[in-house]
Amino acid sequence: MWKVKEYMSGGDEEERAESFLDEESEGICSLSTTQRMYAFAACLLSGLVLMFLALFVFAKPIKFALLFTLGNVLAVGSTAFLMGAEQQLRMMFDPVRVYATAIYIGFVVLALICALWIQSKILTLLAIICEICALIWYCLSYIPFARRIVSDLMIRFCDTEL
Repeated sequence: MWKVKEYMSGGDEEERAESFLDEESEGICSLSTTQRMYAFAACLLSGLVLMFLALFVFAKPIKFALLFTLGNVLAVGSTAFLMGAEQQLRMMFDPVRVYATAIYIGFVVLALICALWIQSKILTLLAIICEICALIWYCLSYIPFARRIVSDLMIRFCDTEL
């Protein structure tokens, strides 16, 4: 209510309109810390449950791909409740992990295309395997030096470099 009173009091009209809209939009989109934690937990738990349920339909790769990919996206997107969607997108497309993000999103889209339009079980399974590898590589981008360590281990064990 004090925002409305402040808006109605004197001052420059453009500044009042700008400040009122800014404060109002923050109020609409803001969640309390407890609400953010509950939303994060619900989204993460939903994603994990869908990924777990996908294991029961593993014999049907198309259903598996749909459940697993949706669970995957929910689990990754759950962190948006903790830090905000804008901050998460900024971090996802940070120069350090922009390629990992692009590859992950590309394989998510590819898995859905293989499952929904092409409906090829072999291509869907290959896309899901690539999606899992891309997700692991994406997650490693958040841990300092993790990708370098994994690359070094792959060179030692497989005589190849990622």
